[in-house]
Amino acid sequence: MDNKGKLLVTMMIGAFVAILNQTLLNVAIPHIMNDLSVSASTVQWLSTGYMLTNGVFIPITAFLITRLGTRKLFISAITSFTIGSIICSLSTTFSLLMVGRVVQAAGAGVIMPLLMTVFLTIFPPEKRGAAMGLFGVAILFAPAIGPTLSGWLIGHYSWRVLFDIVIPVGIVAILMALKWMVDVVEITKPKFDTFGFIFSTIGFGFLLYGFSEAGNNGWDSKVVLISLAIGIIGLIAFAWRELTVEQPMLDLRVFKYDIFTLTTIISMIINMAMFAAMLLLPIYLQNIRGFSALDSGLLMLPGAIVMAIMLPISGKLFDKMGARWLAVIGLVITVITTYQFSKLSMTTSYSYIMLLYVMRMFGMSFLSMTVSTEGMNQLPQHLVGHGTSASNTARTVAGSIGTAFLVTVMTTRSNFHTANYGNVISSDNPYLTNQLHSLGSTFSAMAGLPAQGGQLLATSSIYGQAVKHATVSGINDAFIVATGIAAVALVLAFFIKRAKPNTKD
Repeated sequence: MDNKGKLLVTMMIGAFVAILNQTLLNVAIPHIMNDLSVSASTVQWLSTGYMLTNGVFIPITAFLITRLGTRKLFISAITSFTIGSIICSLSTTFSLLMVGRVVQAAGAGVIMPLLMTVFLTIFPPEKRGAAMGLFGVAILFAPAIGPTLSGWLIGHYSWRVLFDIVIPVGIVAILMALKWMVDVVEITKPKFDTFGFIFSTIGFGFLLYGFSEAGNNGWDSKVVLISLAIGIIGLIAFAWRELTVEQPMLDLRVFKYDIFTLTTIISMIINMAMFAAMLLLPIYLQNIRGFSALDSGLLMLPGAIVMAIMLPISGKLFDKMGARWLAVIGLVITVITTYQFSKLSMTTSYSYIMLLYVMRMFGMSFLSMTVSTEGMNQLPQHLVGHGTSASNTARTVAGSIGTAFLVTVMTTRSNFHTANYGNVISSDNPYLTNQLHSLGSTFSAMAGLPAQGGQLLATSSIYGQAVKHATVSGINDAFIVATGIAAVALVLAFFIKRAKPNTKD
């Protein structure tokens, strides 16, 4: 294996273990909810908080690459991720688990843009599609095995084992990096933009916090409105700082390139729709339908395998024809399948949900690498690091906000549907009152309970079913919103042009 091959294998193992950990956790979320006694709005912070920390660290990746070089930065990032995994494994409370996730994310947030920067540096534009396709296969092996592996482990062991298994892989990646990693960019020692870092942290942090708290307190809550306002002000201050300072932490001039800007916006919208399904489906399958964690994982396995098979194909097609029509085809499939997910019920068959998920991942395979690579191809070489940091920041924050927003939609709409059932099942409805009385009599006769006990059992049974149906309706409403989000990306995809590398700037 040549030096380029060793370098890429080392970095892909690091990226693989970071993504594997995220996909392992998705299936385990319902178990963590039950084990640590936290709500859906709270537990989703394990995903959104992880992505938020990514969003804080990704903007400074371009600075860190030129300051530390690719070797030192990768070793630091994979070490941080491994230490975070150890903290998560040993955690006994939700707070400690959250700390571990933040430490993990500090490393994982740097790995992906760093890997993309290295790829774009060592491969010329005409070979990037095929190269990014192969990169995608290595990276998508993690989501392919993650949910199934997680489901099997959850069925036999504690969810903490999910963190235990990534620790040795992280250690192997550190040892390989110490032996094989080299610097592929020039180290220039730029000055750290302290105010830029503070403004970006405040902006992204408060924005996400506002979206997440809307699930608990409602959109008209003072906490939510103040958080969103501070977040928007923080982002405006960050943009102003980066455009006026001599040595920006993140050079926002990358957004003057039209194709890069358009493809970044489309990628953001795709992420908003994609992360939602990864979070909502396990809740539906396990908490509502009663499927095991293994069944939940197995359902997602064929879709991930299809995506891994299709990525090199879409990469080669991209090198020949560009991203526009690949994105249009992919988004048409994504819009249709996401809309079909808005029709879930208590009797939707397992095989039908699996087929839908496979088709959705088939559509996504035309989008994940092609759209962002088209935008990156327009940038001159000296802006590649800033471009990967900017696009990864935008996608990560969009994924965080999308997840928080759609879980909020699910929660608020579930409460709305529960209240509606409560209005129907009332003492003012004589038919339902008689039916409830009859059911109570049946329960008391079967269980040998007094009439009052049978009535109580009947009422709680009906209420339990009502809550389940209301939650399914809430999940369906969230998927309708996700369909609308994906449809916006479809319209924008028609405007993607073929990028030609810019050598002037």
